Amino acid sequence: MIIKPVYFHTLAVSAYLGLFVLLMLWNTLLAPSKTFPVALMLLVIITPLLLPMRGFLNRNTRSCSWMAYISLAYFIHGSVETYANNERLYPSLELILSLILFFGANFYVRLSRK
Repeated sequence: MIIKPVYFHTLAVSAYLGLFVLLMLWNTLLAPSKTFPVALMLLVIITPLLLPMRGFLNRNTRSCSWMAYISLAYFIHGSVETYANNERLYPSLELILSLILFFGANFYVRLSRK
């Protein structure tokens, strides 16, 4: 059975969109920060996801590998927030989606190179 790299890219894109929507909702509607402005939180948290987005959506392998590296920062953030915060649903979702993004992008890069 041959697994096509497109399946892993689709998995990574769906995890990327889920992570993007989760972070947007988490910082604006669900649990906005009481100490920092919402615009600053969105700028700091969402900007790293937007940097390799164009190449990632166009299946550029270099952008996909950068997206895998960037997803590790979200994994670290999700694991620290899960440990430190009383509300564990949103950080756990961030942790799971960042892992899916990492493995999907990583396997896409590995299988698409010849």
